Amino acid sequence: MAFWKALKRTVLVGGGGVATAFSLAQLMEYRKKQARLALVAAEAELKAPFADELPTRKEQLAALQNTVEFDVLVVGGGATGVGCALDAVTRNLRTALVERSDFSAGTSSRSTKLIHGGVRYLQKAIMQLDYEQYKMVKEALLERANLLEIAPHLSAPLPIMLPVYKWWQLPYYWAGIKMYDVVAGIHCLKSSYVLSKSKALELFPMLKKDKLVGAIVYYDGQHNDARMNLAIGLTAARYGAVVANYTEVVHLLKTRDPQTGKEKVCGARCRDVITGKEFDVKAKCVINATGPFTDSLRKMDDQESQNICQPSAGVHIVIPGYYSPDNMGLLDPATSDGRVIFFLPWENMTIAGTTDTPTSVTAHPIPGEDDINFILREVRNYLSPDVEVRRGDVLAAWSGIRPLVTDPSSKDTQSICRNHVVSISDSGLVTIAAGGKWTTYRSMAEETLDAAVESLALSAGPCKTVGLMLDGAKGWTPTFYIRLVQDYGLEKEVAQHLASTYGAKAYDVAKMAQVTGQRWPIVGKRLVSEFPYIEAEVLYAIKEYACTAIDIIARRTRLGFLNVQAAEPLPRIVEIMGKELDWSQVRRQAELDAARKFLYHEMGYRSRSEQLTKTSEINLDYQEVVRYKKRFHKFDKERKGFITTVDVQQVLENINVHIDENSLHEILNEVDLNKNGQVEIDEFLQLMSAVKKGQVSDSRLAILLKSVEETLDKRGPVTVDRSGGGV
Repeated sequence: MAFWKALKRTVLVGGGGVATAFSLAQLMEYRKKQARLALVAAEAELKAPFADELPTRKEQLAALQNTVEFDVLVVGGGATGVGCALDAVTRNLRTALVERSDFSAGTSSRSTKLIHGGVRYLQKAIMQLDYEQYKMVKEALLERANLLEIAPHLSAPLPIMLPVYKWWQLPYYWAGIKMYDVVAGIHCLKSSYVLSKSKALELFPMLKKDKLVGAIVYYDGQHNDARMNLAIGLTAARYGAVVANYTEVVHLLKTRDPQTGKEKVCGARCRDVITGKEFDVKAKCVINATGPFTDSLRKMDDQESQNICQPSAGVHIVIPGYYSPDNMGLLDPATSDGRVIFFLPWENMTIAGTTDTPTSVTAHPIPGEDDINFILREVRNYLSPDVEVRRGDVLAAWSGIRPLVTDPSSKDTQSICRNHVVSISDSGLVTIAAGGKWTTYRSMAEETLDAAVESLALSAGPCKTVGLMLDGAKGWTPTFYIRLVQDYGLEKEVAQHLASTYGAKAYDVAKMAQVTGQRWPIVGKRLVSEFPYIEAEVLYAIKEYACTAIDIIARRTRLGFLNVQAAEPLPRIVEIMGKELDWSQVRRQAELDAARKFLYHEMGYRSRSEQLTKTSEINLDYQEVVRYKKRFHKFDKERKGFITTVDVQQVLENINVHIDENSLHEILNEVDLNKNGQVEIDEFLQLMSAVKKGQVSDSRLAILLKSVEETLDKRGPVTVDRSGGGV
């Protein structure tokens, strides 16, 4: 009954088209005006002491150690943690935050990149008359609208197509999607609509046309999750919160209450992960916002506490951008095992996912081959047979661990509600178990602080984060990038990237950009030619607390998430950071090794080697073997049975082509399965067999040898461009 009453209120008041005391237009204008007035009032009370320049990490660590007592200490630098820090500091609470890795290093940077209410949760709410699920969707849709407003440079509405292949499904899905619009009310981004078969294929030409009857398009939001997470944290820092990444909690500090005799949490013993130095941070309130590691911190407080989180792994893959239109996503509402798969354009690539599998908690989750192949199979079901979906086209793959709130005995994570739980232990540890939702980080933080303020009698004002613009949002406009091109002489693509990543702060990055020495662009040396990231971003990232090369390739830029073979700029990144941070040669090598290990294990690079080594069978016919051996022997002139970088370099010199030694070593190393510094004839034939089967695509060595062979045969000039490659 409560569910239907709530739904009725939504239709009457939320903009479902029913006449009320206000017209819909009047209601929308009234609420927007009230929101603007509230924002003006809130910002008038707030002061941002570090609006112009952030404190350095060294200064933040000093503040952690020298402050007698904070009001709030947040543990965890994911979306929920930085949200709590921003909420607390804007209530005039002395706030600190510590994160044992980098900001958004965990689940918050490994999402589907959507800001959404959850279409499938609404379906469950209606089908099961589940009021809690309905409330979660309603709240998420409100927060979706707020997030798009406070970070317009980092987020935007995205149309998502739901293709329909059975006539009876058209009214069924249309009703469900329209209900999604109704629940959103005045916060509906754009109204959903139905497409004919021909129009659907016009907008999404890669779609399978056989038996297609039409499609429904609805709107959700999309964002750069890692950057959004960082923007929230930086906003908190600018308002005065003391934030420190690579600072872990060793144990909780407790004191005995003289009146009750009970122990109370009063802070944490922390350790700087980089230097190893330990120190105490005193606080009236400690908030546990550690995501999948929620239970670990709870057990620091009480060894007997029961687990409240059941981790679930969600794997995503990235494939080339030509698999999807530039501005249209796809939703598979019913996969072969009942899950939902999104297929979305992102950063000029295509992202597909996610899976939903029970897992164990780890700081370094690895994408499984079974999950990758499951996603590929589902993608094939919706794309035209003309589009060959190859395993070798997977450019990157990652796994994120969702901290689902559940009964410890439950094993079915798909039926678990993604809602959150706020709890306060007997000793006063405040825990926010987020339930795996990105969109509602702000409202979860508000609820957490409300509970903390009430329970621990903190002196604080009301929440002020609704409508509070995030770092870089003020002064940004959709045409901001044009000013960057005109004022600094940046490439258009680079300028667009800087504007959509840093907002109005992009000027600060552009000022740090080096002159290229070319007629155009005037400034902005790219880290790698295929992507718009520039060297100045590495220096700027250090100001934003980047401490390692992984921070740069995974979160300050998204290179590691977009193409794991884009490791070419790693040495240059380490060189820039090493010079700025005064790293020793040992530290520089350690950074290179750690970054390559990260790409190999966590970003799916390992999978490429597995495609070559999981079977020794060479599936080539006789003529193919003869042809590829002939190609190989153009480099192995002495018939040694293997080639090295020296062999390749000698042939390239003969045709006036130059590839630097490091790049050449990387190209051969991709195929050197036994890692002995040489590529043997069998390894090369295995590579060509894998290319034939679609397990590997765009291999740089395969393309290089083929190009050189053609040049030698024609005795003409050749240009060997580096290929992005697949994993």
